[in-house]
Amino acid sequence: MKARLKEKRLRDALTPFLSKIPMVERPKRRVPFKTKLAFTIGILILYFALGNIPLFGLSLESLDLFGRWRAIFASQRFSLSAVGIMPIISASIILQILAGPKIMKLDLTNPRDQAFYLNMQKLLVLCFVVFTSYTLTMGFYMLNQTIADQLGVSLRFISFLLFLQVFFGGMLIYYMEEVVSRWGIGSGVGLFIVAGVSQQVITGLISPIRVEGWAVGVIPRWIQIAQQVEPYEILRGGITFLFDHHLIALITTVALFFLVIYLESARIELKIPGYLKRRGGRRRVRFSVKLVHFMYPVVIPLLFLNLGRSLQASIQGFGRMFYTRGITIFGTYDEYGTAVSGLMYYLNPIYSPWDWVPPLLHSAYPNVAGWQIVIKVATDMSIMVTCAMIIALLWIKLSPGMEAKDIKAMIRNSKLPIYGHSRDLKAIKRAVDRYTPKIAMMGSGVLGALLVIGNMFGTLGTVSVLYLFLSVIVIYGIYEEITSEWS
Repeated sequence: MKARLKEKRLRDALTPFLSKIPMVERPKRRVPFKTKLAFTIGILILYFALGNIPLFGLSLESLDLFGRWRAIFASQRFSLSAVGIMPIISASIILQILAGPKIMKLDLTNPRDQAFYLNMQKLLVLCFVVFTSYTLTMGFYMLNQTIADQLGVSLRFISFLLFLQVFFGGMLIYYMEEVVSRWGIGSGVGLFIVAGVSQQVITGLISPIRVEGWAVGVIPRWIQIAQQVEPYEILRGGITFLFDHHLIALITTVALFFLVIYLESARIELKIPGYLKRRGGRRRVRFSVKLVHFMYPVVIPLLFLNLGRSLQASIQGFGRMFYTRGITIFGTYDEYGTAVSGLMYYLNPIYSPWDWVPPLLHSAYPNVAGWQIVIKVATDMSIMVTCAMIIALLWIKLSPGMEAKDIKAMIRNSKLPIYGHSRDLKAIKRAVDRYTPKIAMMGSGVLGALLVIGNMFGTLGTVSVLYLFLSVIVIYGIYEEITSEWS
């Protein structure tokens, strides 16, 4: 009782301060569809504009903090969108855990608790934007001495200008997300992720820009191949030629897209306590629910599964440290710092076909045996699937499970004449909770395996399977919202 009273006092003390942080107001009445569409298109154009405005005062020698994880943050390096949606996702994940029944004990159906939740989200986003902006400016961005000399200012002033630009872009993206979520179509975070994924896929498909004489896009590249390469050269190149020129990546992307569509439409039947009265007897209740209702709640935390690759990279770092000191028990490395034998070889992640396809791998490492490749693939698959299932289980245990509650309310409010129990939400909760962890772990394990498969065969624009999965769900949700507006 005392703990709950202290918690209430803390909320009351923080509320006046948190309410001073600006926020986008919710519409007081229904927003017309044309207005929603206008806001969504306008924000999308502004988002692309931010990604194409470079940071003033930045040197070309600067380092990219996020690197291969840029797609998860829907950001463009060295631009006003450098921070992306990372603060929003991080704040949402932390609050999702804190708002659970064992920590903050917030009832998000209560308007007062809901307002406190949103205010805390604003504060966390602000803190993450400040922290990320400071980290980028002080630790990774190099300052342009020429610009400082031309303006007659110090490098410290240029650093401050860079911080302001990154901070401004990060907060602007947060408010843009709020505008889409409240005045537009769908979710702002989902829209930005879809925009980033679409840009990667389109670039990998039709970009005419040439690198080392070949077009980046698959379509213009194969038009170029048809004009310049003889058919027998393609046949002689075999699988290596197809991987080199991204045809396998195109096939993999299309196959994954249709697989995600299938998972989007797949449904499972839940056995609900009770029975239906029918002529000639009674029938047990089976309620059909979309599989993605169980998988979607863990997609956002699973996006950070890619950051688990950094753990494997850290392990490789320790292996290289021992190797430089003459200790080879954990493995040996080549001159490029890549593990070529020992335990570290099997723990080295698979990032591309060049890490496991024998003709491609043997061009650089001819001494790697076939059984070693099989063990490496199996190890990487096991690590990713296991990590994905553990993350899903922890997320379900720690988070309030808002999506599961939606399913329970949907069953409760259905028109089915269910007998044999009180139709109380607690009775339905027990039935749904029997399935949620198992199905979420199974679905997350499948996503972990698909992530490895996507890395093994490659995808257009090197887009991740998780981003593709989330993008299809978001696009389908926008489609359903648009059709409901017109129906």
